[in-house]
Amino acid sequence: MPKAWIQDRKRDYYYKKAKAENYRSRATYKLSQTARKYRFIHRGDVVVDLGAAPGGWIQASRKIAGKTGFVLGVDLKPIEPFPQEYIRTIVADFTEPTALQQILDFLPRKADVVLSDASPNISGIWEVDNARQIDLAGEALKVALSMLRPSGNFFVKVFEGNMLQGFVKTVKNHFEVVKVIKPKASRAKSSEMYLLAMKLKQTSRSEEQS
Repeated sequence: MPKAWIQDRKRDYYYKKAKAENYRSRATYKLSQTARKYRFIHRGDVVVDLGAAPGGWIQASRKIAGKTGFVLGVDLKPIEPFPQEYIRTIVADFTEPTALQQILDFLPRKADVVLSDASPNISGIWEVDNARQIDLAGEALKVALSMLRPSGNFFVKVFEGNMLQGFVKTVKNHFEVVKVIKPKASRAKSSEMYLLAMKLKQTSRSEEQS
């Protein structure tokens, strides 16, 4: 790992803030800032976090949903456990069809919110990385459509690029409100963006189940 990258990371405001406030990653603030502004996570919500390691978004979701909520983190690798009984984590590949039932089995009811901050392995080739990220976001969308309650919400990482508008159009078929957002905590030089989709249409749930 390049020394210059490590030094740059340590100087990063949100990296330092996360360390000081005992959050597992700086990404915590990307979710908390957006959730505070758009209010798409509420007290008592059931939240599914795809690609959740190391757990920063779990922490942000827990803080909003509270003790009456439930947060499930899903990742390819184990996530350090949380002491709260209303937080669970599982090892699973959410892009695999078999993972869907595994996730549903852990939920007390249909999810209110599905999140995904998952990223592909970065190749450094822009066209390839952009396509991989949109593909991954598409897999997260499939999960969301399968387990969200009517009027549920979806928040997913995307990359800015020529494939983004096509994905936005697809998501608009399923949700009433769709926004592309760059949280303040995202690095300005990064192509990272987030798509927020709110109020799942009832017809989308019917089509998914048919």
